[in-house]
Amino acid sequence: MMKLEGALFPWRFRLVVGLLGIMVAAIAWRIIDLQVVDRAFLKGQGDARSVRHIPIPAHRGLITDRNGEPLAVSTPVTTLWANAKEMQTAKEKWPALAAALGQDPKALAERLEAQANKEFIYLVRGLTPEQGQAVLDLKVPGVYGIEEFRRFYPAGEVTAHMVGFTDIDDHGREGVELAYDEWLAGVPGKRQVIKDRRGRLIKDVQVTKNAKAGKPLALSIDLRLQYLANRELRNAIIENGAKAGSLVIMDVKTGEILAMVNQPTYNPNNRRNLQPAMMRNRAMIDVFEPGSTMKAISMSAAIETGRWKPTDTVEVYPGTLQIGKYTIKDVSKSEGPVLDLTGILINSSNVGMSKVAFDIGGETIFRLAQKVGLGQDTGLGFPGERVGNLPNYREWRKAETATLSYGYGISVTAIQLVHAFSALANNGRLAPLTLIKTDKAPQTTEVLPEAVAKTMQTMLQQVIEAPRGVFRAQVPAYHVGGKSGTARKTSVGVKGYAENSYRSLFAGFGPMSDPRYAIVVVIDEPTKAGYFGGLVSAPVFSKVMSGTLRLMNVTPDNLPATQQANAVPVVPLKANGGRG
Repeated sequence: MMKLEGALFPWRFRLVVGLLGIMVAAIAWRIIDLQVVDRAFLKGQGDARSVRHIPIPAHRGLITDRNGEPLAVSTPVTTLWANAKEMQTAKEKWPALAAALGQDPKALAERLEAQANKEFIYLVRGLTPEQGQAVLDLKVPGVYGIEEFRRFYPAGEVTAHMVGFTDIDDHGREGVELAYDEWLAGVPGKRQVIKDRRGRLIKDVQVTKNAKAGKPLALSIDLRLQYLANRELRNAIIENGAKAGSLVIMDVKTGEILAMVNQPTYNPNNRRNLQPAMMRNRAMIDVFEPGSTMKAISMSAAIETGRWKPTDTVEVYPGTLQIGKYTIKDVSKSEGPVLDLTGILINSSNVGMSKVAFDIGGETIFRLAQKVGLGQDTGLGFPGERVGNLPNYREWRKAETATLSYGYGISVTAIQLVHAFSALANNGRLAPLTLIKTDKAPQTTEVLPEAVAKTMQTMLQQVIEAPRGVFRAQVPAYHVGGKSGTARKTSVGVKGYAENSYRSLFAGFGPMSDPRYAIVVVIDEPTKAGYFGGLVSAPVFSKVMSGTLRLMNVTPDNLPATQQANAVPVVPLKANGGRG
């Protein structure tokens, strides 16, 4: 009788049985460990294959004007995406999908074939919820929708340069949308859902994190004034055959920008044919020589020294002044061979202003220009804003002193120029600029003695109202003050100035009984009726200032005596219901 093989080698048998026993014990322990001790591991692995967290979109904060009128709002949209790999099983539905998307069937098919291995591709973004649902109702395998938000700008091109716009992912890309992106951007939430292996939604479990909307932002601009300024600037550009233009309205007491418009502009709601030049916020980006508008600052510096008073006279005959090889010329013929300081401003005499500047020195004008913000950072933090250039010299020679005094050799922006004139209007006090609505009086800085500022107000009023003044800038029923300017444009890539290329300027404020609003108008390269600031920009100032004072309910200070006498007084209503 034969014996079993194992009997001959009992130690081998015991070894195999022992190893099998250890393996069984290890498997049993692992089962117990996973099912009893460490249940979270298996549950987590299962959840990883079925439970998903999908984002809950959060809309950006509302942007409004100072009166609550919406300037930028977020509207819900649907974005359609596809699992191209999954879609390969339903090619017969592609033509219907293309028709619903408004796309070429052949182009869509080629795209899906080329990306057949991808599990996520965008089909179309930014559809209205109704359009998106119509596509989803086709129930094409592999086509899914995402809820998103898109910005809409009710005022369109009127506020485009200030408000800016967002990109397709709802991030700020221009203007206030970019400058205050962190403030406006919301915080997305999370929703826990269960999906199958193909990514299809099985169950909406719960919201694990609520979406947090962006914070609202009230700008300083008044939409009524914005529309007014945009209309008048656009009309002026057309009437004068100009290349471009800017206009800024400022509240001199609060530092708030009430309107800021540029031409050409663009529609932020439809940027398909947008040209880069249209996006430039010229009021903050374009720098230029202020020309004769600078004489208001230079004259203020002269009066502040105490060496000059408005009645002092300067000989301007014969209208030219030679400084070495450099000749200073007066553009127009003056009233006579001698002008007082007010006459220098009225006649915009370069010769007269230069002689005053020689007496007080270029450093004196430079210091005041610096204090009123010319060539300085405005502190607005606006994307792409330029600082300009205010040159300083160790030795102020006559040529540099003269050119600075009448606005050449210096570069500023329209925002800086209106800020500088606001100091003259606000009795020598400069309020910090702001694009955000403010409800409390700002901390102002004295940059000029009040007596000097009031003297300049009277002189600048005469610049408009005197017989030889800039009569086109006059505002019916109101006294206003200001100064025109005309500056030659420099050539790009060539030293010196371009031929027949000018900027027409006007800067002013009103009403003179209590100056509240400052306005700067810049017209770039007018080509039809002329190019002088008093001819081109002054009428725009007149119309915009007139509309501003009326819209803001400012009492007229220049009515005829008979009209004032016949005016019906306003009787306030009593607390008990008024008059009987």
